[in-house]
Amino acid sequence: MKSFLLIIFSFFSINSIYNTSNTSDVNNFNLEGVWDLKHQFLYDDHNEISDTILNPNGYRQVKMYSKGKVMWTRYDPADSNEWFGYGTYSIKGNILEERLEYASGPMMKIVDTTQVFRFELVMDKKSYQQITIDETGHYSQSENYTKVE
Repeated sequence: MKSFLLIIFSFFSINSIYNTSNTSDVNNFNLEGVWDLKHQFLYDDHNEISDTILNPNGYRQVKMYSKGKVMWTRYDPADSNEWFGYGTYSIKGNILEERLEYASGPMMKIVDTTQVFRFELVMDKKSYQQITIDETGHYSQSENYTKVE
């Protein structure tokens, strides 16, 4: 009987450790801080990267995340429009959701048609990708950020 109880206890202990280590990656997503857009990827029909779009000379996009809030700004010397936005964000599993509450004029036109921006989130300590997924589950493009220290 003692052997049986020891085996059961060991099973549950190992199972508990295994489940904790598997879910830690999901729970460790932390976007708190400032992030600089490094480049973008375009994807083909098989969710493979088909092209890399580097930032043109002078182009800059920065995102800031803090306590459930997100703010971003973009500067493009080739575009006379102002681009910025502010709102809330949440992470559920590996999905990043952003809800803009306030934005520049051109962005507000987009916000009027898109209430929630949803991305697949791929992340490590110094960088993250937010991948846009269409209604059929295919990747269309991603923005790839590095953390500003």
